[in-house]
Formats: sequence, structure tokens, C-alpha cells
Amino acid sequence: MNHPLEDLSRRLPGLRLLADAGDLEHYGRDWTRRWTPAPCAVALPASIEEVQAIVRWANEHEVALVPSGGRTGLSGGAVAAHGELVVSLERMNRVLGFDAVDRTLTVQPGIALEAVHAAAREHGLIYPVDFAARGSCSIGGNIATNAGGIRVIRYGNTREWIAGLKVVAGNGELLELNRSLVKNSSGYDFRQLMVGSEGTLGIVVEATLKLTDPPPPSQVMLLALPDMDALMQVFAAFRAKLSLQAFEFFTDVALRHVLAHGAQRAIDGDHPYYVVTEFDAQDEAATDRALDVFGHCVEQGWVSDGVIAQSEAQAAALWRLREGITESLAPHRPYKNDVSVRIGAVPGFLHAMQALLAREYPQIEVVWFGHIGDGNLHINVLKPEAMADAEFITQCEHVTKLLAATLQEHGGSISAEHGIGLVKKPYLGSTRSAAEIALMRGVRTVFDPNGILNPGKLFADD
Repeated sequence: MNHPLEDLSRRLPGLRLLADAGDLEHYGRDWTRRWTPAPCAVALPASIEEVQAIVRWANEHEVALVPSGGRTGLSGGAVAAHGELVVSLERMNRVLGFDAVDRTLTVQPGIALEAVHAAAREHGLIYPVDFAARGSCSIGGNIATNAGGIRVIRYGNTREWIAGLKVVAGNGELLELNRSLVKNSSGYDFRQLMVGSEGTLGIVVEATLKLTDPPPPSQVMLLALPDMDALMQVFAAFRAKLSLQAFEFFTDVALRHVLAHGAQRAIDGDHPYYVVTEFDAQDEAATDRALDVFGHCVEQGWVSDGVIAQSEAQAAALWRLREGITESLAPHRPYKNDVSVRIGAVPGFLHAMQALLAREYPQIEVVWFGHIGDGNLHINVLKPEAMADAEFITQCEHVTKLLAATLQEHGGSISAEHGIGLVKKPYLGSTRSAAEIALMRGVRTVFDPNGILNPGKLFADD
């Protein structure tokens, strides 16, 4: 170990430090796999006090820190490629307490989302934020990127479910934010400022999560659509008559990959677009309304075919067609765009986006899907085997620049739920004004005066 790390070991003799090449590679990257991991070491603190000590040490020795959770991010936000110390919170993974009156669950940042779901169920409640990476992503990472997922249409993003936070700021000071108060009109809400800050303002060391009642019994339906324009028509029809929990769409190209990955076809024939929707169905009347809406959509020519789940197993099989997409595409090393527009702007943006992708990727397969009910689209560009990595990335970045301009025209965002990180920082200006970016930089300087927390992320010239 070099001298700064020896000093850290002396200060914190119980701190677990890793420096093996395999560990550096494992902890120094996220799912982007685009940058060569090169951290100086990996620290795995087990307490808030150890995190504070690490931050103070880093300030003294001018060592950059990269906070790390499950590293399931897709924007390079957890990448350590320039000699940083990775601060993995995976050992801080416990449930600390449940408050039955306030209906909150207090947890450490390294706990997996799936474990939070299980802990909430033990008390007859739910933590409603959910997505396919639930088994490997961490709550700290969810907070850092304001993660959304498949239930946003019903429950909103992560920030709606954060009652309070404990955060170690860039100077090592411990901040207790909001104290889980329902009403707190006492100045700036730094709790919400930390949500989505990608580890650039502080390291989340404890979170108090709001819980809620389980949803009523639900039904899952898979719909086949004849064209892209039908997506919003069907969404409007279902939303008007049903209480939707989710409304997800994907293309025939996405379905082909999921089927090849082991999922089972649920609707015969080939259709260009599909929707998986889940809605409240606590009685037969709700199911009847759903069937009436389905029939209306068929009569209007908006739906070609459909199936409604007859069991929990069939519902899970229908959901697999949507949730299995990301895993099925992983072997193809996709370049990913994660974008959003207002729901009302979705139709115009979809047409503009489809024309752009068809023009710019004539020989490259593009798979897209998303949360139509909240305006969030995921675009996956699959790397041809014969194309060199550098050439592929260059072409994708060129198209992303054009996509960012298209998003700006439609009032959208280059990052819906995965953060800016390294991948999207050249395009931040398409979503935020110069004045906003200047204010963001100023806020970062206040919370992290020496710039040790996740440097190089978020801002284009860092």
C-alpha cells in the first residue's frame, strides 16, 4: 500500500481494505463496462463513523472517493478509473428499525431493494419502488439516482418515499436531513437535494423509507398493438376506466430477444408493439371493466390481440416478457439511452425518435421499450460483432448528441432514471440551462469544498 492508504489503515485498524486486482476490477466498474477500472483500493466501511473518517482522510490526502452500492447503474456513475478510492457500502446492509405509527423503515444504504421489499412485507406493508434489478441494486444507489421503475405511474419515483436521510458531506460532517417529519417548512429541504445527486454532494449512510398499504388484488394483461400511434390511445382508454399500477410497452424486436432467452410466447402471431399492463381488480366488476376497455380498443383498431392472466404464475410469465428484456440484451453489449418527455409529448417524440434511429442506425439493431405511463423510454443499441468497440461508441455518441437535441425540442431529459454519470455528461446542457448548471456547481462546492466526492461525474468539463 502507498503512504496515504497506510495512514488510513492506521487510523481505522478495523476497516476492511481490498487491493487485489480482481477486487479492484469488480468494485471499480458498473454495468456500462466502457471504462477500465483503476481504483487505488476499495474500502468497505461498517459504520457511519468509519465513513466519516474515510472522508476526512480523503480531504487531508486529496484522494478522490467513489461511493459504491450495487453498481447496477448504466451511466458510469460508480466507475473508478483514475486512482480513486472506492467506498463500497455493501457491509452496511441492515434494517435498523421499523416505526409502526409513522409506517417507516430505517435501513442502511447497502441493503438490496429486494430485502427492503421483504422487510416491509413482514409488517404487512410495502415499499412500492420496484424494478427488475431489485435483487442486486442497493437503496443507496436508488437514492443517488432517484430510481423509478415499473410502478412510477402509481407510486412515483424514489424521492416520494424518502422520509429522512443521514448523509456524510464532503467535509466529513454528518447531516441528519428532515428527521422523517411529514411537515417541515423550516428552510431548504436538503434531503431532496441529495436524492438524485449521484454521490457528488454526500454519501448516504442511513435512509428512512416511507411504507404504504399493499395494493388491492390486481390483474395483468398483455396486449398486441398494430402500430406506434395506438400506444397512447390504448393508454388513455385504460387510464380513464381503470386504476393502473403499471403500463409498460416493448417492441417485437425486444420480444424476439426475450423469447430467445427462455421466455414463453403468450400471443400468437407477429405484432409490432406490445403492452403489459397491471390494474386494480378487487372484484369481478373491475375485471369486467378491463374487458370492456379491451373490447373498445379492439373495435377502434388500436389492439390486435390480447390475453389476461388466469393465475399468479401466468401473470409472472407475462411480466417476464417485459422485465426480461435487459437481461436478454446483456450479451450483445448494448449502448443504452434512458430518456424522458412529458406524457403529453410522447407521441410527437416517438415519431421523431423513430425517424432518427432508422436514419442513423440503418445496419444496427435497436431495441426500445419503456414506461409509457410516465414518459420514460429505454433505447438499446446492439453492437454488431464485426464492429470495433471504439467505432461503435463513436457512432452511438454521435447519435446520442442528435437525440439530446431532439429531446430538447420536445422539452425532455437525456436521463430519466439512471443519472448523468460519465456517459451523459456531455449532454447535460440539453436538459439544464447554463444558469441551472452554474447553480448546481455552486451547490456542489458548498457540500464538497475540496471536490473529493465522485469527481468527473455529472459536469462536462470535470
